[in-house]
Amino acid sequence: MGTPQNKHGKKNKKSMPWIILMLVMLILMVMCVVYIANYYRSRNESERQYEKLKNQVTSEAFTEGETHPAAESGYSKPSETAEPTEPLAENPIDFKELKSVNDEVYAWISIPGTKVDYPIAQSASDNSYYLHHTIEGNYLFEGTIYSENYNSTDFEDPNTVLYGHTMRKNDAMFTSLHNYTDKDFFDSNRTVYIYMPGQVLEYKIFAAYAYDDRHLMLSFDFEDKTVFKNYLDSIFAVRDMTANIDKTVEITENDRIITLSTCIDGQDTKRFLVQAVLVQSTPSAR
Repeated sequence: MGTPQNKHGKKNKKSMPWIILMLVMLILMVMCVVYIANYYRSRNESERQYEKLKNQVTSEAFTEGETHPAAESGYSKPSETAEPTEPLAENPIDFKELKSVNDEVYAWISIPGTKVDYPIAQSASDNSYYLHHTIEGNYLFEGTIYSENYNSTDFEDPNTVLYGHTMRKNDAMFTSLHNYTDKDFFDSNRTVYIYMPGQVLEYKIFAAYAYDDRHLMLSFDFEDKTVFKNYLDSIFAVRDMTANIDKTVEITENDRIITLSTCIDGQDTKRFLVQAVLVQSTPSAR
């Protein structure tokens, strides 16, 4: 009678590791399901938050392809001082309302033809804060469009660098910038608007290309006109089949540009840059 019981006991002992393994696998599967559910819930919530914010602070949504009143005269370099009789540009952003949400928001970027239509923030104490935080202060992987404190917040620097994630799942943040690898898209969607309190800045996109992951503001002294000129020359010297560079655009070391920087899937040491030159600065009513 004792022998069969011992065999049964040994059999149970042998099956224990498999039971434990199955339990571990079940726990991991549950954790994965919870993670995926939270990811999509977070993604959908972020879309709702930004849509709510746009409705809250935007007086009139710009439709795709709509021309801003400030652009009617075509592209021209901004003058040092605006004429007193110059009509005020339309500014759709209610910055009083926007700053009541977060005082570190200082501008709004909109690129007709893309999904880029977001507030811009800069943290006073942590340059990486908005990498994974919304302007409401909530943790969110896709974060906010932001600049670092190496730049001023008035877009007066020779090169203002703005950062945004590539989010393939929902095309949020700077994901749609990758469309500029297509020549037809590049040629058809060249305008960037930066809205600030009392000011509308219009930029013309002149370059879109992959670059290494060096920190631009720490690698180049753009305040040095010689350095800035050499940097601009290096852009127009890019030789890459995936790059789109408009070499007909005249840019000098006295101009101001913006650089929109985002990551490239599967290439951790690369960044995709879209660059635009300031062509018009117009006072706005608000």
